[in-house]
Amino acid sequence: MAYEIPVTQARAELADLINRVVYGGERVVVTRHGKPLVALVSAADLERLDALDAPADEQVISSVSAVREVGSAPRERQRFGIAAEHRGADPS
Repeated sequence: MAYEIPVTQARAELADLINRVVYGGERVVVTRHGKPLVALVSAADLERLDALDAPADEQVISSVSAVREVGSAPRERQRFGIAAEHRGADPS
């Protein structure tokens, strides 16, 4: 659970809040009118949050790079009545 503090109080206690986050391992949510505005988290927590975003991007890239062209076999072309097929750009 995070410690919540109003923005006006957070301004006055910023150094103490930083110490609570860094040395106490707390997470601090700064609020305005009772609604969460920002959060103070340790650099280690931020790295973990960034790491959560990275695998999704890498997974998409690996999936796309795994796609390869496969020509239609003559039997499938005949079976489905395919008269033409797309061929990629000529590499030469």
